[in-house]
Amino acid sequence: MLGLIISLIVVGLIAGALARLIVPGRQNISIPMTILLGIIGSFVGGFLGFLIFQHDPMDGFFQPAGIIGSIIGAIIVLVIYTRFAGRGAVRRS
Repeated sequence: MLGLIISLIVVGLIAGALARLIVPGRQNISIPMTILLGIIGSFVGGFLGFLIFQHDPMDGFFQPAGIIGSIIGAIIVLVIYTRFAGRGAVRRS
């Protein structure tokens, strides 16, 4: 169990950092948020992989992905986050 948690954190950090390097623009998020971005991206990549390839139906559609799927999922999550994060700010003129 501890090995799973550590591997999720390491893969999350790698996938989140690579997603932040690939997506243009400045993202004002911390290292823990980068790890969380990568972990959520891993599950998004696993879900998309299941939808596209219908692989491992016994594991279900909510499963972690490999590093490539994690990076793709993290990019998707980061793009969505950057689109909606800026809308919360109040603009004053």
